[in-house]
Amino acid sequence: MHRYRSLYNTTLSLIRNLLLVMGCFILCRLVFIAENYSLFTDLSVGRLWKMFQGGFVFDTSAILYTNILYIVFMLIPLHYKQGKTYQLVAKWFFFIPNLLAVIMNLMDTVYFQYTSRRTTASVFSEFKHENNISGIIGTELLNHWYLTILAILIGVALFKLYAVPKKEKITHIPLYYTVHLLTFALSIYLCIGGMRGGFTGMVRPITISNANQYVDRPIETGIVLNTPFSIYRTFGKKAFVVPTYFESRELEAHYSPLHQKADSAKFRPLNVVVLILESFSKENSGFLNQELDKGTYKGYTPFLDSLMTQGLTFKYAFANGKKSIDGMPSVLSGIPMFVEPFFLTPASLNNISSIGGELRKKGYYTAFFHGADNGSMGFEAYARSAGYTNYYGRTEYNAAYPGNRDFDGHWGIWDEPFLQYFAQTLSSFKEPFATALFTLSSHHPFAVPEKYKGVFPKGNREIRQCIGYSDHALKEFFATASKEPWFHRTLFVLTADHTNSPERAEYETECGTFAVPVVFYHPGSSLRGFHKEAIAQQIDIMPTVLSYLGYDKPYVAFGCDLLSTPPQETYAVNYINGVYQLIKGDYLLQFDGQKSVGLYAFKTDLLLKQNLLGKVTVQKEMEDFLKAIIQQYMTRMTENQLVVK
Repeated sequence: MHRYRSLYNTTLSLIRNLLLVMGCFILCRLVFIAENYSLFTDLSVGRLWKMFQGGFVFDTSAILYTNILYIVFMLIPLHYKQGKTYQLVAKWFFFIPNLLAVIMNLMDTVYFQYTSRRTTASVFSEFKHENNISGIIGTELLNHWYLTILAILIGVALFKLYAVPKKEKITHIPLYYTVHLLTFALSIYLCIGGMRGGFTGMVRPITISNANQYVDRPIETGIVLNTPFSIYRTFGKKAFVVPTYFESRELEAHYSPLHQKADSAKFRPLNVVVLILESFSKENSGFLNQELDKGTYKGYTPFLDSLMTQGLTFKYAFANGKKSIDGMPSVLSGIPMFVEPFFLTPASLNNISSIGGELRKKGYYTAFFHGADNGSMGFEAYARSAGYTNYYGRTEYNAAYPGNRDFDGHWGIWDEPFLQYFAQTLSSFKEPFATALFTLSSHHPFAVPEKYKGVFPKGNREIRQCIGYSDHALKEFFATASKEPWFHRTLFVLTADHTNSPERAEYETECGTFAVPVVFYHPGSSLRGFHKEAIAQQIDIMPTVLSYLGYDKPYVAFGCDLLSTPPQETYAVNYINGVYQLIKGDYLLQFDGQKSVGLYAFKTDLLLKQNLLGKVTVQKEMEDFLKAIIQQYMTRMTENQLVVK
């Protein structure tokens, strides 16, 4: 056989090297599980085995995509590939892409803790205007030094263990080309099948959502998937595809996001201030968790908790997304996050409105505040397109306070001075005004100003002291604002953009990971109460605010007016790892776009362990309602129907 080694030499080396990469992907998956173990429940050997079976399918696809150039380079039927220079080039074609793929996986091991999903191609748009990403990554390299060392060791292994084909003399050129041509043709077939996830014509190319068939819970798809695959399969993909669940008339009967003016509405021009609090998960609140630790749980937001007792607060309230760029459209424009962040899709060029945009029609002065660099996260562009015509960022703050030392070194101006700037600037506005502010200090890398180090409880998560600091900054803002004449003529709305750093098991589920506070506060008014039955969500804020003001024009918002909607008809929707979720009444429904995959009594089954699919009579009603929301959303996104023309 030695004399015929040239016929299979490069092929065997290729197979060995691809198996080496597969081993690296499996190792990354094991590290991913270890790093994020607290986010998953009931990881029995049997269930893990099924996930690893699915992982093999997705790893195979990702490895083939990553190495397609290397595979062609190794198998192309040319006898020149036996040369030393050629094989040196081939080695680098192998080493660089695969090392990058491994780094992607290891980086997402950490990032998954904040997003609950594998990173997709949208990440490149999400952070393209950020100047501080290198600093954040550098901090993470230090904080997770063991992953950095692992990446280096894997890189060394890929380089050192790479199998270089032995140079063999070709004794029979016609036979050589015949065998290599057949091998090349077979490899094309195998690669296509591996990339698609199957070989039959009945198999559609696998996508992210296919990972759900190997898991019981959507969050577990993070184990099955790998980051390179998630990025490859979402490049250039349409985020919105219109389903055909219902005919148009039937669709409108099930659900419509069009809010008509009330016949008896009498508009009152109150000021509106919306405060979007970075990462203020429900878990941080003592008031919203009175049952924890036998009633002794204090939380980390004493001021916000005190405000909840003076306003309208909801025990069950949810974010519609998992990122800051999801929170802003949801809170201000009533647009949930389905599939991909609205900011990052072509639909972001649609005509859109917001609380500020609608109130501007009533002569309101509108402005948006965020202490980061102007343009950060795309907030300024979105705010202006939605109707907040004036923007106040770090540029404006620095102009107001030349030579200040209030930059946190990472994201922007510390919350306390920026909120004071916000209060003082509001006093300069002509009433009525509609404004919104997005805080930033309770953000990774979870630092507080030097003078506050050790002041706030740290708990068991780094973010806790930051939450305490931002809550203090909020207290100081209200202390300043309460002295101003506009204060009692203002409706305040407080919520979080998303959750972060869960600690307790009930806040690590697909339900708990979206739990945030939603509070409406009008000083000195009767707008009070603690709702324990109704379901609130970020996209309800716009309809509720406009209803409270008696707004008398039609508008589009995917949410309901919490002031007039019966508790049993309130709901929340969100999207996680290819699965749509509807929270309504006592149940959480999970739907993959084609069929329901889970139904849980979320109020009593806090860890979502008992799947009630097929056992509850409201399932069909919930399915139809969720389908209608999805179809309305996709239709209006693709047809630019987000405003009333």
